[in-house]
Amino acid sequence: MTDIINTLHSFFTDYQKLEILGAVVGLIYIYQEYKASIWLWVTGIVMPAIYLFVYYEAQLYADFGMQIYYIIAGIYGFLYWKLFRKETKEELPITHMPRRYLLPIIVVFAALWFALYEVLAHFTNSNVPLYDSFGNTVSIVGLWALSKKYIEQWLFWMVADIELAALYAYKEIPFTAGLYALYVVLAVVGYQKWRAEYLRNKAKGGLV
Repeated sequence: MTDIINTLHSFFTDYQKLEILGAVVGLIYIYQEYKASIWLWVTGIVMPAIYLFVYYEAQLYADFGMQIYYIIAGIYGFLYWKLFRKETKEELPITHMPRRYLLPIIVVFAALWFALYEVLAHFTNSNVPLYDSFGNTVSIVGLWALSKKYIEQWLFWMVADIELAALYAYKEIPFTAGLYALYVVLAVVGYQKWRAEYLRNKAKGGLV
């Protein structure tokens, strides 16, 4: 029993091993997101639970805090999609984000970015507060858009993934940096797939 505990302790204190595991789970997540599978939310709970340890060791405190947000959002997203299907007997459709949301999103984004930057700059020893706060603020908006199945969620992720891939490379988290670089490519492909599905449904008269 002691050997098992020591092995687990060694694994969870070696953040490089956890980083590799998180990257593998991340590949599963992006595939499920591409397929618009409800199970992406379950994977989206497991992955941030792993990355909590990785980002803490790397002193990326905004990312660390974001993992808690991701876990909560994963629970919300799963229940939102599940309840919609239960009530309507249909899957939540892929749609465009209403244009009236654009200004509120810009305002909320600016406020969140400023607040997160202030926290990181004044209450942590982060040496990249501006960039750490930016990428994670975009991610907050992107995850919200994903929960609504808006096509534009892929655009938010493109921006976030490009910035975070560069940040993780700078912070010497190579596997995660590579994963996020791959996310950029997959976000382009995912956008095209979701848009094509939206247009098919619109042609059938199911969407406006």
